[in-house]
Parts: sequence; structure tokens; C-alpha cells
Amino acid sequence: MKRVLVLDASQRSALAVTRSLGKKGVPLFTAEEATGALAGCSRYSQQLFLYPSPRLHPDRFTEVLTQLIKAHRIDMLLPMTELTTTLLLNHKDAFPNTVIPFPDSSTVESLANKCTLMRTAESLGIPVPRTWYVDDPAYVATICKELPFPAVLKPGKSWICHDNEWHRAAVKFPQTIQILDQLVESDPDLLFHPFMIQELVAGQGQGIFALYDHGKPLAFFAHRRLREKPPRGGVSVLSESIIADPELVARARALLDHAGWHGVAMVEFKVTPDGTPYLMEINTRFWGSLQLAVDAGIDFPWLLYQVASGITPDPVLKYRSGVRLRWLLGDLDSLYLTLRDRDYSIKSKLGALLQFLTPAPFKTRHEVNRLYDMGPFWCELQQYIKDIAR
Repeated sequence: MKRVLVLDASQRSALAVTRSLGKKGVPLFTAEEATGALAGCSRYSQQLFLYPSPRLHPDRFTEVLTQLIKAHRIDMLLPMTELTTTLLLNHKDAFPNTVIPFPDSSTVESLANKCTLMRTAESLGIPVPRTWYVDDPAYVATICKELPFPAVLKPGKSWICHDNEWHRAAVKFPQTIQILDQLVESDPDLLFHPFMIQELVAGQGQGIFALYDHGKPLAFFAHRRLREKPPRGGVSVLSESIIADPELVARARALLDHAGWHGVAMVEFKVTPDGTPYLMEINTRFWGSLQLAVDAGIDFPWLLYQVASGITPDPVLKYRSGVRLRWLLGDLDSLYLTLRDRDYSIKSKLGALLQFLTPAPFKTRHEVNRLYDMGPFWCELQQYIKDIAR
């Protein structure tokens, strides 16, 4: 079997991959820039390696990876974040004999770059929020009277490199044109790189998870977020598998087919109260609630491993709906944020507390704490207590 190195071991998606492949007997190692990483504490990780920060020292990060690959005979690299994926694909020549199950960097860029993606979606007739594309900040002055507020200010790229250091480019929500102007004038990511201004769309977030084998779709999965951190919108802390909406699958397929996709992807939509699904973005990597899909019957990590090993698995057409996944400590954070928020009524806070204390026990599984592999939870809990103490 191919020897696998899972990067970004602190990510919950890395833990899901580690457990999935480890149970199949795949020789598996993990790596991160700091000790105490979730996946590195799993019984299925043979060893946790440390590498320099890919954000601060990208060249050194690549150099150390090449050394690890050679020393431990690694056959396959699985990055979990957009940044490490970008670095691997940009330096693919440094890993000539190692499988990285992604398409080429230009294909990934065509979907990961939000400006390019939205233009592609419009050309395919897929609804997107009303969008103004800004290549020159001076253009904002010519459209200021058209813009709706509050607006959404989105850099084209989630990660931008300055002076050989990478940093995350944040989405912002200006309430007025004055605030928008200030943000543009003070943010180098907006002054020197293309960005978008979009109408704020209210609705429920829904995602379609997909696996492709060189342009051929093998699996689709859908879930809904029941609770998030922060509560008004963020990462999922309680989610549930649902039957995939055929309309959303069709639109996700249109985008991924157009790109000739290979590997995994998550296509995110915002569905308005009238039922219109608007495209938000595409994550060209594994996603946070990956374990939910595995629990529901679609083992995306194992399927991707087979594809990357030259095996063509049968398409997976069915999975169990109604399965729930809970990130316990994330859910605790969400509850705390709800209880301290003055905008929530006493009734809402009591309801949140009751829901936290009475999960659906027969269809809810915990994402991190699992009896057969408790190391990651003890690791996470220890770090959680340290953070509180600070």
C-alpha cells in the first residue's frame, strides 16, 4: 500500500482522513508546524513530523517536505488547507515521484479564485449574488451609487503572498460607502489585487461535497448546519446529513465538469427563503465536516486514496440521511457566545442551553472524541484548557 503523509494535522479534516485510511491499514504519517496536533495524536498516525510554517517560510516548508518524503519513503501527500495545497502545486516539480491527488495549479486556481469562479458561474447560468468586479480601486467611485449596503467585500484569493510570506485575505462586511472606501484604501490586498463587491444574500448555507476521477464524478454528498461557531454564521459545530438537492448537485456538476475536475471539492451555496440557491465559493480540498460524510456512508478519504492509487472505485450513489456530527468543544464555544450575546433574548438563551444539554443520542456522533481513538480529544481538551487559562 502507498505510504501517506497527511499535512495540516491540526485540522479536523486531517483527523478524519487519518482515521479513515488508518482503519484500512494504510501506512500513514502526519505533519504540522507545531506539536499537539489532532491527527498526530491519533492511534493511526505512525509518527507526527514538524515542518516550518508554510505561511512564514514557504521555501523552507517545501524543502523540509522533500526531505521527509525521501527519508520515510512517502508515496502520497494529502494537504488539508488551501495554503499548503497551493504551495505543493506551485512546487510540484520538487515532488516528482509523489502522488498529490489534485489537478494542476491553473485548474485549482480557476475555482479557488472567487472572481474567476463567479464569472464562470454567470457564463453557465448559475445564480450568483449581484456582483461588481474591481480590478482597479478607482473603479469603486464610479459604482458607489449602485452598491447595496451592507455589502460583502471579497478578495479574489483567500491567501496572498507579500515578500515571500503568506497571509489570509479576509472577507469584510462594510455597512456604508465610507467604511468601504476606508477598507479599500487601507488594505494592500484590495489596493493591489482584484476583488469583488457583492450584495449580501440572506439564507441557509448548503454545501455539495464531491469526488471526481479525472473529470468523472464518483460521489456527491450534502449536509446542513444545525449550529455554528460563532452562532450567527461560521464553522459548523453540529451538522446533519441530508438528501442532496438535485438542483444543487446539477449546478455543482456544471462547475466541476466545466473545470475537468479531479479529486475532492466542496461547492457552497446560500439558499434564500424563496428557494433560490446562490453560489458562494468552492473549496478545492477536504472540508471541515468530512467525518460526517464518512459516518453517513461515503468514505471520501478512502475513495480518493483508491483513485490516487490507480484504482477506479464504483460510484457511490447512496448514503444515510439524518446522521449527525457534533464537535463538542466547538459546540461549547458556540453556547458560550450565545449566552453572552445581549442581542439574544432570555428565551433564546435557555433554548440554546437546553439544545446543548439534550443532543439526539441515537443519531449523533462526536467528531473528535471517539472511544476507539481518544488521543485527539485529550490533546484538544488540554489545549482548550490552556487557552481558557490564558
